[in-house]
Amino acid sequence: MRELTTELLSWHAADKAYAVASIVAITGSAPRPLGAAMAVDDEGTVIGSISGGCVEGAVYELCREALRTGLPLRETFGYSDSDAFAVGLTCGGVLEVLVHPVDSRDHAAIEAMLCGEGAVALVRDVHTGATAALGPDWATGARFDSRVLAEARAMLDLGGTGIRVIGCGTEEVTVFVESSVPPPRMIVFGAIDFAAAVARIGKFLGYHVTVCDARPVFATPARFPDADEVVVDWPHRYLEGAQVDSRTVICVLTHDAKFDVPVLEVALRLPVAYVGAMGSRRTHTDRLTRLRAAGLTEGELVRLYSPIGLDLGGHTPEETAVAVAAEIVAVRRGGGGGSLAAGDGPIHRFGANDTVAPPPMEYSAAPVPDLAAPVGRTTDTVLSAALAPR
Repeated sequence: MRELTTELLSWHAADKAYAVASIVAITGSAPRPLGAAMAVDDEGTVIGSISGGCVEGAVYELCREALRTGLPLRETFGYSDSDAFAVGLTCGGVLEVLVHPVDSRDHAAIEAMLCGEGAVALVRDVHTGATAALGPDWATGARFDSRVLAEARAMLDLGGTGIRVIGCGTEEVTVFVESSVPPPRMIVFGAIDFAAAVARIGKFLGYHVTVCDARPVFATPARFPDADEVVVDWPHRYLEGAQVDSRTVICVLTHDAKFDVPVLEVALRLPVAYVGAMGSRRTHTDRLTRLRAAGLTEGELVRLYSPIGLDLGGHTPEETAVAVAAEIVAVRRGGGGGSLAAGDGPIHRFGANDTVAPPPMEYSAAPVPDLAAPVGRTTDTVLSAALAPR
């Protein structure tokens, strides 16, 4: 819902009634993730999208109905082979949508979710529409049973979004919990032109981007306007004290052994999602030798993606940044890095805890490859030699 923040806050200020339609469950392939939202106000204005156009018309009518009755609605949309013009998803998946009419009693909870700086979850009773927002140690809005709050906080801790049924019989409560967590971090080491392009595309992908370099003449905000922060420090020293989690991605672009080997010693022992390092194949081989001498195990080295990026044949810093970003997305989302036209598997992969903003979750390290092959590779897609600094 946070993608609708500006418009929803303006509706609140104007005291408009509106209904929000949210994806609460997905089966198979779907164009939008759990939590994707669309809203319709009492004048018929539409914001957001839940399916990229497949079912928006039908959901619009559901929102109008919810506004008329004041009651929540749940509807399932799937693909129908029997009627090519039926409302449904052409991608073959199934969506369950919750439509929730919102009035002024819900504003405080929704605004806490939209404007909260830390981890926040919005909890909605799918039958009554009662709404609350909560953080790790606070809650506001409708009063829910302590068991509901405990379950919602457990989901928030994992960054999870979805339907939960708590209790049984007459005490059963069904709620939709939508978690919003701070953006994942991208830490880029090396204040070079490639780093500026990587920072730009990292910001585009929704990361909180930090650029770090020990050389103050190069590590300046003016050179990296897209970075959220530019830090002057030795890379390994900065990383030792940095806040990271299982969503964090680390790009080592220093291409200098006195910088990249010490920072990789730290990075490859952290529970992060991705560690990539730039350099030619000769640099990569030398780097592995130095890292082994520093005591890193093969199990730690296999987590290194080097040379960094997918083989897109690029040459410029911007093309290189696309290759790096593509590899990060593939690693985090389980993609193979190949052309969709060459495969026949599902196009969209959404896990049970996927949200509009990627949640904190554990990511598997790359499978152990043949040690004669480039470390960190599970396919033969590697960055072209053109990406090595000349």
